[in-house]
Amino acid sequence: MLLEYFQMIDRVESVDLQTKILKARSVVPAKSPVFEGHFPGMPLVPGVLLIETMAQASGMLVLAATNFAAMPFLMTVDGAKMRTFVEPEAVLDIEAFLEHDGSGFAVTKAKITSGGKKVCDAQLKLRTMPFSEVPLGDIVKKRASEIGLMDAIAAQGVNG
Repeated sequence: MLLEYFQMIDRVESVDLQTKILKARSVVPAKSPVFEGHFPGMPLVPGVLLIETMAQASGMLVLAATNFAAMPFLMTVDGAKMRTFVEPEAVLDIEAFLEHDGSGFAVTKAKITSGGKKVCDAQLKLRTMPFSEVPLGDIVKKRASEIGLMDAIAAQGVNG
């Protein structure tokens, strides 16, 4: 996890396209410039970065479910609940479930746990735009490969 670069997912652990669930894992770094201001003497991961973590996991799920047809962009966050603080070196387990995909939008429910305890959860709505309209396809596929999404898809016997 590189907080200052918004690289929130370290590894996609699994993706199940039948149940529409993606599981990922991240480890909060011991040190980050983010902690210098949030908060001095009591470093905590900002809630907005936890939401971004859920959004990135949701986006990877949408990419897998649509065979990389379109780029998902976070549009709304509904019912977000922060349930505990997240400190440096915490291991985060992220799960996203795809509720709906179609008409240029996707809806997911996502949650983060750490050590078996709930950290946060929310419903996320993403707008999907064809990669022909958004010049990010190569960058997104490279990142998806780096964090293991392609391997998780291949483990199911689905071409990605």
